[in-house]
Amino acid sequence: MASEKQGEVNWGSLLICLVIGLVLWFIPAPSGLETEAWHLFSIFVATIVALVIKPVPMGSAAILALTIIVLTQTLTLEQSLSGFQNTTIWLIVIAFFISRGFIKTGLGTRISYLFVRQFGKKTLGLSYSMVLSDLILAPAMPSNTARAGGIIFPIIRSLSETYDSRVGDGTERRVGAFLMKVSFQGDMITSAMFVTAMAANPLAVQITQEITGETITWGGWALAALVPGLLSLALIPFVIYKLYPPELKETPEAASIATQKLREMGPLKRVELYMIGVFVLLLALWIFGGTFGVNATTSAFVGLCVLLLSGVLSWSDIKKEQGAWDTLVWFAVLVMMATFLNELGMIPWFSDLMGDAVSQYSWTLTLVVLAIVYFYSHYFFASNTAHVSAMYAAFLSVIVASGAPPLLSALILAFFSNLFSCLTHYGAGPAPVFFGSGYVPQQKWWMLGFIISIIHIVVWFGVGGLWWKLLGLW
Repeated sequence: MASEKQGEVNWGSLLICLVIGLVLWFIPAPSGLETEAWHLFSIFVATIVALVIKPVPMGSAAILALTIIVLTQTLTLEQSLSGFQNTTIWLIVIAFFISRGFIKTGLGTRISYLFVRQFGKKTLGLSYSMVLSDLILAPAMPSNTARAGGIIFPIIRSLSETYDSRVGDGTERRVGAFLMKVSFQGDMITSAMFVTAMAANPLAVQITQEITGETITWGGWALAALVPGLLSLALIPFVIYKLYPPELKETPEAASIATQKLREMGPLKRVELYMIGVFVLLLALWIFGGTFGVNATTSAFVGLCVLLLSGVLSWSDIKKEQGAWDTLVWFAVLVMMATFLNELGMIPWFSDLMGDAVSQYSWTLTLVVLAIVYFYSHYFFASNTAHVSAMYAAFLSVIVASGAPPLLSALILAFFSNLFSCLTHYGAGPAPVFFGSGYVPQQKWWMLGFIISIIHIVVWFGVGGLWWKLLGLW
């Protein structure tokens, strides 16, 4: 992690990635697979290992991979750069810019304090107010780290200290530990509910298009996640309240604090009103725009133009949004590799191979078992993006080859690509932020995470399965 924070190169870890790639490169391609596909696969594996152990930042790893692909003539330069033309990538990049508007205008913080004022008189209600704030912000904030860590976390930290709940003096359990755990787990659920709520979600959408030919729309994703997502958001805070209860059950001062903060912020500013208008416009276009021939990326461009013309954002703000430009680079390279692994026959070859292995089982059993394996394999990943890049296409191919409905299979794996971050204190961007506060010990974090993972699987397969049946997904 030091290399990503300080810009340094961990040469030992980088050497490991290179050795893995070279070993695979010089192994003869399996029967039925072209050499070019196998060589691209070897570079892809080395890149995924680099995303996991992080010898360099993700963007640097992507640029290295792209350069090696061109130098080895595995693909042409034009092919290697084709990912930057992908419209899904630009959707998430622009969503980053739009999320900056929530932070810059203070609207995100105002929304959170409004919920605290309304529901914060009891500790359980206070936790739900944080979760609801996250839910409202999620559709337009693809960085769940910025959403939870940049907006929600500072409010929780302030409220915890107001109630004399601090780290290191034995008062962590008064309110702080409970609020930290609930807000983190809530963020994992809201990340699963919208395409634009987590940076790797559009990657799953793109891979689905490449593998199955099915298109997951913004509205289709949100509708499929609506019922199981809301149920998870209702259940998880209550479960944590019972398993890891706060010592302080009443928090009447929280509403007063929120009222005071809102008073200090003053009435809604013009830029906040513009931000609200753009948010409503975007939701309307993302949900209904397809009817008028306006796709999700074009809608995002419209929203960004309004923010620029209204002065909510400046071009300087756009240039400084490092997360967006970083995402553009690694996303484009990963999408390019996934596309050509499919075109060169690697994914179809693997799908046929594994399809024969599971052909004696029903598609429902194959879907459930492989989805659960996919879920718990996240113990080995420190990044949603790395996990989706490494395993999503392979698991989706095998599940679809068993006869499972492609769109249903893709959505389940996509939802799990967010929910599985509930497990550890390193599995997603917001995890180190909340765990690093020191309120929740690691053993408790993992224990609660595992229990919550079981609840997620039951809710999303059980209630979600019935909801998806009603929607005609299977």
